[in-house]
Amino acid sequence: MCGIIGYVGPEGTDVTTILLEGLSKLEYRGYDSAGIAVLTTNGDLSLHRQPGKIANLKKALELVATVDSASGPVAGTLGIGHTRWATHGRPNETNAHPHPDCTGLLTIVHNGIIENYAELRHELGSSGHTFLSETDTEVLAHLIERSYFGEAQHNLTEAVRLALQHVRGTYAIAVVSREQPDVLVGARCNGGPLIAGLGTNENFLASDIPALLKHTRRILVLEEGEIVELRPNSVSLFQQDGTPIQREPLTIEWDIEAAEKGGYPHFALKEIHEQPEALRRALLGRIQDGQLHLSELDALRQSGALDSIQRIIIIACGTSYHAGLLAKYAIEKWARIPVETITASEFRYCDPIIGPETLCVAVTQSGETLDTLVGIRQAREHGAPVIAITNVVASAITRLSDAVLYLQAGPEICVVATKTFVTSVATLYLLGLYLGQLRGHIAQEQVSELLTAMERLPDQIQHILDHADSSDDELQSLAKRMAKVSSMMFIGRGVGFPTALEGALKLKEISYIHAEGFPAGELKHGSIALLDPDTPLFAIATTSHIYEKVVSNIQEVRARDAQVLVVATEGDEKIKQHADHVLYVPDTQEILSPLLASIPLQLFAYYVAVARGCNVDQPRNLAKSVTVE
Repeated sequence: MCGIIGYVGPEGTDVTTILLEGLSKLEYRGYDSAGIAVLTTNGDLSLHRQPGKIANLKKALELVATVDSASGPVAGTLGIGHTRWATHGRPNETNAHPHPDCTGLLTIVHNGIIENYAELRHELGSSGHTFLSETDTEVLAHLIERSYFGEAQHNLTEAVRLALQHVRGTYAIAVVSREQPDVLVGARCNGGPLIAGLGTNENFLASDIPALLKHTRRILVLEEGEIVELRPNSVSLFQQDGTPIQREPLTIEWDIEAAEKGGYPHFALKEIHEQPEALRRALLGRIQDGQLHLSELDALRQSGALDSIQRIIIIACGTSYHAGLLAKYAIEKWARIPVETITASEFRYCDPIIGPETLCVAVTQSGETLDTLVGIRQAREHGAPVIAITNVVASAITRLSDAVLYLQAGPEICVVATKTFVTSVATLYLLGLYLGQLRGHIAQEQVSELLTAMERLPDQIQHILDHADSSDDELQSLAKRMAKVSSMMFIGRGVGFPTALEGALKLKEISYIHAEGFPAGELKHGSIALLDPDTPLFAIATTSHIYEKVVSNIQEVRARDAQVLVVATEGDEKIKQHADHVLYVPDTQEILSPLLASIPLQLFAYYVAVARGCNVDQPRNLAKSVTVE
C-alpha cells in the first residue's frame, strides 16, 4: 500500500507545500521512501525523491532551497507526490516514486502491483526504452510514453487510457506531462482507493480523505476501471473505453481535527482514547428504546436473500479476522446457524463451497483490502449474498456488497487498528442479534438486555481509560518492566481466545516483541514447553462460564515459574493469588467482555512500544491497508 497526492491549479501556487502536507497525512500508508514532482512556473518538471520517511524528503528540499532557492520546486501549476510501501524493488532513492519516462516529459506515481510487468519490461526494453529502477511502476511510465508519442498524439488522458489496456494487475495512478501544465490524470483498477477533491480554481487527487480535508470536503471516489482528468476548473470521469461518466460529488462531514493528533503524543493513543465515542457512533440509531434497528439491511431482507441462509462465512484479515472469530461465538449462540471465519487470503484459494444459501460477511476497516475484495467477488460469482462491514464510505467493498454496515468510527490514522476493532466487534454483534431475531431463536427480552449492556460499554471503556490515566495505575510501570522481554504468550477460553489473539497481535505489531495467542486448554498440548521465567504470559480471565478452567490453566503456568499477567473483572480478588499482576475491567455480559478486555491489552502494547522506543504509529514493514497480494 502506498499513498498518492496530486494537485492542479493556478500558476504560481506553492505546489510543494501542498504535496508535502498531503503526503504527511498519508504516511501511514507507507514510509519506505517518498518523492514529489512539480511542474514549475518556468516549465521544468522538478523531481525530488528520498529513501525513508517524508521527513527525509523535507530535509532534502530544505537543503536544495538553502543552496539555491531558484532550484527548489516551490511554485508551479501541477504536481504529484508519493509515499511508498515497497513491493517490487528495494526502498531506495532509485526505486522511489515518481518515475519519469525516457524523455523526462512524463512522470507517474502508482499504488498496486503490475502482474505482467516482466513481459512488458522485456517488450519495451526490446524497442529501445531504458529502465533505471527495479520497480514494476516504471513500466507504466514507459507504456504511457509509447502511447503519448504514438496513437494518443500528445493527449495525456488518451495516452493513459490506451496504455492501461495492456496492463494486468492492480493500480491507482497519477500522471502528469510537462507539455500539459493544466492536466492531472488519475486512474484506478482493483488497487487502492483514489479520490478526486473538488476545489475552487484548483483540484486534487489523493489516496485518502485526510490528505484533502484542509482544501476541500467535496470529493469524487473513483470506482474500478475509471479514469479522471483534472484541470484547475474541471474534473471529468471516464470509463476505460473512453465513455464519459456523470456522478455527483460526496460531501465529507469529518472534522479536520479528527485526522490530527489532538495533543496526544501518537495517533495510536489518541485513537485508543476515542473508542468510547467511536462505539457510541457505531450504536447510534441502531439501538432505540431497547429495540434493534438495522435499516441498512432492509432491502436485503425484503429481497428474500436472507430467508434461505443455511450458513455464514466471515471473510477478513488481521484484526478484522479476530473480530470475525468473536462474531462466530455470538452469531451461533443467538441465531443458531453455523459460522465459519476464514482469512481472506485463504478463502480466495480454497475453492469454497458456497452458493445462495451462504451469507458472506466481509470485514475490512479500509474497505480496500485486496484479498477480501477478491474473495467477495468470488462469493458473488457463486450467487452468495454479501454484507460488508467497513469504516470507509464509498470504498471498494461497498460497491461489491448487497448491504453495508458502516463502523462509523471516524478516521483511524495509526497503522494498527484499535477503535475499528471495537466497532467491528460491536457491529458484528448487532448483525448477530438481527439474524437471531429474524430466525426466531432469541427472545426480545434477551435482546433488550444485551442492547442495554452494549449501550453501557462506552462509559465502561471510558472508566478503564480514566483509570489508566490516573497516577495509581500500574499499567505503565508494568509495561516498562515487560519491555525487556523477547517473547510473550496470551491465552483465553471461549471469547477470551480471540481476545488473546488480538492482544498478541497488538504487541508484536508495534513493539516487535514475539507474541502468540493460544486457546488456554491447548497449552498442555505443546505450547507450554515455551514457558520459562523469561517468557511472561497474559491470561484473559474475565467472568465467564469457564472461568475456573482458565484459572486452572493459569496454575499450570505458575508451576513453570512464568510471570502471569491477568485481565480480570472488577471485584475478583481471588485471582490475585494466581497472578503476578492484574488489570481490571468492569463487569458485563460474558459475550461482550472482549470489548472491555481488549482496552488494557491495547494500552499495554502501546506503553511497551513507547518504552522500547518503537515508532508506534508507523511500525516497520506494515501499512494501514493491504491493497496488494
